[in-house]
This record gives sequence, C-alpha cells and structure tokens, in this order.
Amino acid sequence: MNDIFELIDFAQFADEDNAPKRYIRDQENPVELFSDLQFYKRYRFSKEVVMDIIMPLTTIHHNNNRGLPIPPILQLLTTPRFYASSNFQIVNGDLRGINQGTVSRIIKNISEMLASNVKNHVHFPRNADEWNIIKEKFYQTYKMPGIGGCIDFISYQTADLNPITEKAVCGPSMAFLDIVVRWPGSYHDSFIFSGSHANKYFSESIDHVLLLGDGGYACKPYLFTPLRTPVTPSERKYNKCQIRTRNIIERTFGIWKRKFPCLRRCLANAPGTTVNIIPSCALLHNISQKYNQYTTYSDEEEEDGEVAGEIDHSILGPAARQAYIIRHFS
Repeated sequence: MNDIFELIDFAQFADEDNAPKRYIRDQENPVELFSDLQFYKRYRFSKEVVMDIIMPLTTIHHNNNRGLPIPPILQLLTTPRFYASSNFQIVNGDLRGINQGTVSRIIKNISEMLASNVKNHVHFPRNADEWNIIKEKFYQTYKMPGIGGCIDFISYQTADLNPITEKAVCGPSMAFLDIVVRWPGSYHDSFIFSGSHANKYFSESIDHVLLLGDGGYACKPYLFTPLRTPVTPSERKYNKCQIRTRNIIERTFGIWKRKFPCLRRCLANAPGTTVNIIPSCALLHNISQKYNQYTTYSDEEEEDGEVAGEIDHSILGPAARQAYIIRHFS
C-alpha cells in the first residue's frame, strides 16, 4: 500500500485552487446557449425579464478571475442559479468554471444590490385607490371586508445555528407588501410586530385597512386574530373565514420557497449576506408575480390555523373585532 502512495505525486494537488482557469469569456452565454424553457428551468425567470427587469437593478463591474473578466451577465445569473438550485457555492462555480471564493463574492455583491432595491418592489399601496383594489380582491376571494394584508413570521436556520426571523405581509395576489429580516429567531412574534414599521403604519392608517394574523399576535383594532373560544354561530363563521383568508400568507411562503429552494435549507452564507439574500428573494418573488414568472401551482391544503396564543390585556382590540363580527357575520 505504501508503494502505491509513493507513486502519487501529491504536489500536483497542493495548489489546486491556484490552477489556471479557462477563459470565462470563452464560455457560452446562457442567454444564447439555452432555449427559453431550459433557461427558465435553470434561472427561474425568462430571458426577457432577466435582461429587461432584473439586470437594470444591478450595477455590475467586472470581477477578476486571475485577471480574466467575468461578464456581467454571468455574474448576475450566478446568483439566481444559487437561489434556485440550493446548491453549494462551489458547485455553482464548477458549473461555470469559477472558483468558490469568486462565487461567494458575486452572490454577496448581487444580493446586496438587489436588496437595496427592495423598497421599490416590496411596499404598501401608495394611496387609497390602491388600497381599495386590494380590499376588493380580498373580499371577492374570501368574503372578508376591509382586509389589507395577512402577516406572519418565518425563521431561517443559519450556519452559526442562530436563526434569523423574517416578518412579512402579503396581499391577495400573493405579492409581498412588507418584509423585514432583522430579529433573532428567539423573539416572540407579537414582540417583533410591536416594534415594526407595519405596526406603526396600520395603527396610524387613515385608509381603514385591517391586518389578519394568527394567535401568536395580540388582537388590536387594526390586527384581527382568531377567537380563542368561539361560541356563537357568528363567531364560528368569523373564525373559519379569518383562518381561510389568513392562509394566503402560508401559501405565499410555500411557493416562494419552491421557487427559491436556498430558503429551505440552512443558509451557510455570512450573516451580512444572508440578510440580503432573503429580501432579494422577496423582490424577485414580486417580480415573478407581476410578470407571470411562476409555473402552475395548486394551493396547498388549508390548515385549521393557530388560535391559541398571547392574551391581549387591552380591551380595544377584542372590542373592535367583536363589533366587526356583529356587523359582517351576524
């Protein structure tokens, strides 16, 4: 056995990462190489949306790969390929002949650029007319009047085993209206919401819109939760309708993770990159919704929903909810 090892020149592997790379500019351009369907399967977007909508959101400079420039289109596509495949960075790099360190820098830079544009693509309606459209869509679909969004939180496991919590509000078309990635996963949903922009926005709103949340939140005049113990037919009807309507945020998370599987597994990126990847995927999700970039999917089976949770010691929220039940479900 030792004789066999003596025949191997291990020196040839010692500097493997510094081995000469083939010219990136000689690689095939994915936009030209793949058919429309092949391109969509790999990058989750059509060529037109990538070039006309997503590319302008970035200001990509040539990265150096031993002095060989990586074209901006390859830099851009490396990132959604990572989002879409959930592969490790070294695998994504091998697919295009780029080393892992360069892939890591590309993902960091592109995610940061995309995240800086989130407020232009993920935001609450800007005026009463836009709110009215959302409320009408909620009512037409779920028969709950006055609803402006559904809120929930989701946690992501990171490489250092410290989960990151994302707060999101979605509308009736499964587009995100608000997203914040900031809090450690150990914080309670209601605590996170109390210090959020969404709480301030809806508590001060003059457009008379309501949020729906699960039992993890305190009931407020502008945030309705399920009743803990519905008694009357009206209360049971409200609970059923509230849970059915609120389920849209769960379905939104579901299709979002199916489109960007990197969100399903532990994100091994640096924390600073991770907090940019998540809102970047939210931005891309909204672009997907707007430009019909989702393949056909079926709604997931509705759940009963969580009705137990934090008890609100204020009477204003439960009183507003009870008045709503009497007015719309009696």
